[in-house]
Amino acid sequence: LYTAPDSCEGRCGEPFSEEDECHCHAECGRDRSCCEDHERHCGPDGFSSSRDSITDQELLELSEQLYGVDHNKARPSDVALNPQHRAGPGETGDKQDRSPQPLYKYVNEELFSKPTYASFIKLLDNYQRATGREEEVTAEELREQDRFLEEVMKTELMKKLFAFLRGKSRYGSEQEFVQDLKEMWFGLYSRGDGERDSSGFEHVFSGEVKKGKVSGFHNWIRFYLLEKQGVVNYFSHNFDGPWDTYPDVLGLQFSWDGFYKEVGSAFIGCSPEFEFGLYSLCFLARPGRA
Repeated sequence: LYTAPDSCEGRCGEPFSEEDECHCHAECGRDRSCCEDHERHCGPDGFSSSRDSITDQELLELSEQLYGVDHNKARPSDVALNPQHRAGPGETGDKQDRSPQPLYKYVNEELFSKPTYASFIKLLDNYQRATGREEEVTAEELREQDRFLEEVMKTELMKKLFAFLRGKSRYGSEQEFVQDLKEMWFGLYSRGDGERDSSGFEHVFSGEVKKGKVSGFHNWIRFYLLEKQGVVNYFSHNFDGPWDTYPDVLGLQFSWDGFYKEVGSAFIGCSPEFEFGLYSLCFLARPGRA
């Protein structure tokens, strides 16, 4: 399921891209540009037969469907933002705080008692943000990971995602899917010095500090909770999505305990399962590529 750049696993029938070092589309044999394992995966008996490839159109349609069934997202009355200064291209890197007020004027914290939110929030304090220092995972933290996965899998959104992936021969059972999600998001890997110091979840949702800069940190709930504690300082935004409801998308500048994020983007007001499902889909459908 995790495609190496020189493999056709999961890539049969995908459109030609100059960026790929070898190819898996139907005509690659003609110009001798196929990956070495093309026949094994994409031949008539291969796992990755073209009927199981995921097209751009399917990605678009499924993403819209996931958006449509995000029943736990914030309503317009649940969140009030105060975006203040909009930074121009030359201003995002200069570390100037151009917005004296916090980003969040109001959040209805009743949202956080919903099971997917509550189990998500419990995970946020499980990480050391500095890269290069090995993460220690306790038995309690492992239970929190399992609880979160259990709660998101109860939602219509994640059930729809699983049904799609099973239809594409990616998974035979929900148990197999959950096991893969656990490894994909919570499995540890190294971002520096060979230490097992990072995970997908830590990077995307909780945030890290690498070489004196904030890395990752794309979650609106995490931002709100830390801003409320006074450890995150909102500076400005350089992008505001054209939507008039939630989730909205904001590109923003901020400082976290003195460490700066030049451009961070976040879905504002979506449920944890929406981001978790959407990013999992992208990772599985286009591993290693845009």
